[in-house]
Amino acid sequence: MTSLLYALRRLAILVASLFGASVLVFVVLSILPGSPAQVILGTQATPQSVAELTAKLGLNKPLITQYGDWIGGLLSGRLGNSYISGQPIGSQLSAALQVTVPLILLAMAIGVLIAVPLGAAAAVKHDRLSGALITMASQVGIAIPAFVGGIVMIIIFAVKIHVFPSGGFVTWQTSVTGALHSLILPAIVLGLAEAAVLTRFVRASVLEVLRSDYYRTARAKGQRPVQALRRHGTRNALIPVLTVFGLELAGLIVGAIVVENVFTLPGVGLVLVNAVSNRDLITVQDIVLLISTVVLAVNFLVDLSYRLLDPRIAG
Repeated sequence: MTSLLYALRRLAILVASLFGASVLVFVVLSILPGSPAQVILGTQATPQSVAELTAKLGLNKPLITQYGDWIGGLLSGRLGNSYISGQPIGSQLSAALQVTVPLILLAMAIGVLIAVPLGAAAAVKHDRLSGALITMASQVGIAIPAFVGGIVMIIIFAVKIHVFPSGGFVTWQTSVTGALHSLILPAIVLGLAEAAVLTRFVRASVLEVLRSDYYRTARAKGQRPVQALRRHGTRNALIPVLTVFGLELAGLIVGAIVVENVFTLPGVGLVLVNAVSNRDLITVQDIVLLISTVVLAVNFLVDLSYRLLDPRIAG
């Protein structure tokens, strides 16, 4: 029952956060200067034609009505049509997500597979040269922006040795292996950036476990370091790492937007950048709220995982 109440409280916080995020996104984009109708019609358009298009788009309605229409459409599964192209936003996002979702999943897998063993090794060998080198490498990785890393990777692996393409995307329908080949290099760029951050936190968490009384007791009973860490320290070390992982997801999505533009991948990032440059506000609203929903939902799942790792955590 306690776990159920904990989950319900977290769910209520998720719903309230989503509502707050939707209001914030709508208000911020609504108060930006400029008119989407003016952008669509061009600088030579007459005030009358701009006013007519504004009315056709529904942008002359009170803000509360516009917000209600937008949220009502989202709740019923209608994302609306692009102001610029007139095409359904849902179909654009569906195609873009086929690029962005696999890219982020690959990057997450690469980041975790690198960060967990390296972070643990840096903690266990914190007083040795190898541990110091791992820590230094993670600091360098944090300092390098994703777009710089992407450019360097393109120069090395696409221009110099021709292992991966420098950009573009082969659709999944055309070739699954071709699509994966298009995503590997940008996923490595994102994954290395994620690994650099996670390695630091894995190291700090494992160090805390190594200095704990229960770990020293297990060692005194004759357990080997790796055995004692796996049996008695894994759960305690995972809790702060999961927290950072949830928070870093937002950074990973932002990084994906940047990397997609570096590698000219037709993902959500490219759709968002084009929508911003064309002042296609309805598309920007939908994408930003989608990103906010994913980040909040992942953090909700992270909160629930706390109780699985440590039932003593209060709601």
